Amino acid sequence: MSEPDVSTKNLEELTPREIVSRLDNYIIGQHKAKKAVAIALRNRTRRLKLPKDIREEIAPKNILMIGPTGVGKTEIARRLAKLCGAPFLKVEATKYTEVGYVGRDVESMIRDLMAVGYNVVKAEMQEQMKSSAEEKVEEALLDLLLPGSNPKQKNDIPPSEANLPAFTDVTNAHFAEQPAAPAGDMSATREKFRQMLRDGKLEEREVEVSVNRRPQGPTMEIFAGGNIEDLESTMMNLTNMISGARSKKKLVTVKEAREIIIAEQLDKMIDPDKVCDEAKRRVEQMGIIFIDEIDKIAVRGERGGGQDVSREGVQRDILPIVEGSNVNTKYGVVDTTHILFIAAGAFSVSKPSDLIPELQGRFPLRVELESLNAEDFRRILLEPKNALIKQYTELLATEGVTVKFNDDAINRMSSLAEEVNTRMENIGARRLHTIMENLLEDLSFEADAHAGETIEITADYVDEHLKDVVQDQDLSKYIL
Repeated sequence: MSEPDVSTKNLEELTPREIVSRLDNYIIGQHKAKKAVAIALRNRTRRLKLPKDIREEIAPKNILMIGPTGVGKTEIARRLAKLCGAPFLKVEATKYTEVGYVGRDVESMIRDLMAVGYNVVKAEMQEQMKSSAEEKVEEALLDLLLPGSNPKQKNDIPPSEANLPAFTDVTNAHFAEQPAAPAGDMSATREKFRQMLRDGKLEEREVEVSVNRRPQGPTMEIFAGGNIEDLESTMMNLTNMISGARSKKKLVTVKEAREIIIAEQLDKMIDPDKVCDEAKRRVEQMGIIFIDEIDKIAVRGERGGGQDVSREGVQRDILPIVEGSNVNTKYGVVDTTHILFIAAGAFSVSKPSDLIPELQGRFPLRVELESLNAEDFRRILLEPKNALIKQYTELLATEGVTVKFNDDAINRMSSLAEEVNTRMENIGARRLHTIMENLLEDLSFEADAHAGETIEITADYVDEHLKDVVQDQDLSKYIL
């Protein structure tokens, strides 16, 4: 059973200890990083409880996570995004370029965050109105199945012989033709269809629906980005505004029609302005942006020309966003002063001091993540809810193959992962993906031939299938 998502409403119920506990379900070790992230997230809710004059003075303490690849930096961000109902966005620092170069400008991360916030708020409001919308959807489906049977319609059109199905065999949605019913019987017929609809007996019946293609929510974005991608999006939205709504007839099953109609009904019931206002408030007060690979835009050694100019330019462009500035989006102007920024990088070639001093100062909290050892690898294989052994066991179980790992085999894989990471490139937990894939390669390939069998993975099995890794010093083919 999957863990229930945490909405914004009960976000303040998550204490730092509870946040760390939930992250422990997926990430082994790295307690310092989890603790720092948990405190930062908790401070978001604490700040909102303060008087307005004090609240405005408290700026978020941005975090810089430093550690080798594969130790959990990005995974912490991913799980944090699922854990908190606050607007959350993960971006790669390498996809941005300095203004004047080809690529995305840094302000687009705020526009993307607002889009995330808008969609989250819209989904929440639609969920609240779903029960009332379902009543209208049921009536709309009955109108499609029995045209003219709705007493609320002024101009009732008696259903033709082809439109009025019999009730002898409804399980397979095959209906025989019946003569048109008198007007007095239409109400009873509609109620019979209503019951069959609720019982799921008409799900495969085909009906024709009109799909409206009216753009929802704000459709015009200010030309703030200056890049081709944002320009194309703006021109497309402008075209939609000019052309207006378009409808298209589509033949679908009742099951598919229900999804189409309920989406249209919910869109009509939602006020885009209210969604915009609430999304903007959440983004400004609770928004979190995770900037990965920030070490890739650090300038090493003496600053010179070429690509380094663009890298340092990206840092200068990020600086005002992190410090606090107003960014134009199609949902309105967003103030970034109280958005929390979490940056991460391996810093294997460069180091944090290679970032420009002003940007360093905007990430006052630095957390170093530790390299993984054999015991960590063992725990990663066994303990998380998405542990690799669980994943591969379930995958092969779909073929009827039962795979069991004994303790010696798990210990052998763990020590082997540590050994290879020490001798070659340290790619952290990603090494386990390579080991597991090579270990079970033959079994996965021939799984259909082993259906119904139980395969036990022992230390000898590990040594036999990974002997090239154990014996060969040239391990380049096994490096991800």
